[in-house]
Amino acid sequence: MRNMMFSSKLFTGWVLASVLAVPLFSANLPAAESSEHKPLNVLLITSGCCHDYDFQGKALQLAAEKAGVKVAWTVVSKGGTGTQAKIDLYESPDWADGFDLVVHNECFAGTKDPEYIRRITAAHQAGVPAVVIHCAMHTYRDTKIDDWREFLGVTSRRHEHQARYGVEVQTADHPIMREFPEPYTMPMDELYVIEKVWPNTTVLATSKSQVDGKSYPVIWTNQYGKARVFGTTYGHSKDTFQDDEYLALLVRGMQWAVDQ
Repeated sequence: MRNMMFSSKLFTGWVLASVLAVPLFSANLPAAESSEHKPLNVLLITSGCCHDYDFQGKALQLAAEKAGVKVAWTVVSKGGTGTQAKIDLYESPDWADGFDLVVHNECFAGTKDPEYIRRITAAHQAGVPAVVIHCAMHTYRDTKIDDWREFLGVTSRRHEHQARYGVEVQTADHPIMREFPEPYTMPMDELYVIEKVWPNTTVLATSKSQVDGKSYPVIWTNQYGKARVFGTTYGHSKDTFQDDEYLALLVRGMQWAVDQ
């Protein structure tokens, strides 16, 4: 297993938006280019409880650059570090307009408002692709409606202890998994207990619980309305976001979601 080592020089290009919300409809729209050279216009939503989101966002940006994937990033980091928040971005039904992909890496388990949540899922159901990472699966966990869970492709309300879990590939011929190593053991991370796999979800890999011995999905794809969704429950620790194989997996998931 190889680890990506970061330095301050590597982060020189990280935009100020990693800690501030970027105005959504003004920046990061590239000049006219041919479609094959035009960067992906990606919205990264990152904040909430329990993780170093600034570090994770930087790692993902560097991984895309390392893979040669051109991305124009807009980063929204709002809502604080608690478990309840309503981000201003989502107040508009057009919040995702102009973006090729949305990466959800937020963590707000206690936010319950159905109208607010459905404004988010409606954009994806209409066709905006998504990548969902780790605590996105527990975001809106306390709400009674299932719209967000159906969008994710899995339902989870709890996780088990941190450990180095083995990953068993289930769909080796999928383009996201073709370069994924076997065998593979995650860095220290949490195993999410999956209660339900939704009908349009394809499980790509599983990990076995050290508590109940059951295998749970940890990497998957989902078709939500017109949108492709890639998801993984891993992504808790800095060790995970320093791991080359994990970061490469996220980038392939991004590419698959936009049908590259």
